[in-house]
Amino acid sequence: MDMRQTIEGRLKTLSPQVFEFRDDSHLHVGHAGNKGGGHYAVLVVSNSFAGVGRVERQRMVKNLLQDLFSDGLIHALSIKALTHGEYFK
Repeated sequence: MDMRQTIEGRLKTLSPQVFEFRDDSHLHVGHAGNKGGGHYAVLVVSNSFAGVGRVERQRMVKNLLQDLFSDGLIHALSIKALTHGEYFK
């Protein structure tokens, strides 16, 4: 399973103008409590985040990926969620 493609596909419902993905799993080999899921970071730029606070933006992203967490495919995810205006400022 290509996790970048999987995550990017799930986030298409947010109509992102920018999507960046980084796999940091190699930095967390042997990480306490990690039972096999990857460590990833995403930047999502979308006008879907307009008028939405930082925590709710992260919930919006995480809710679209929830089964990947519960299935153990994602152990940790760093999320940077910005509007078009915030990103291109």
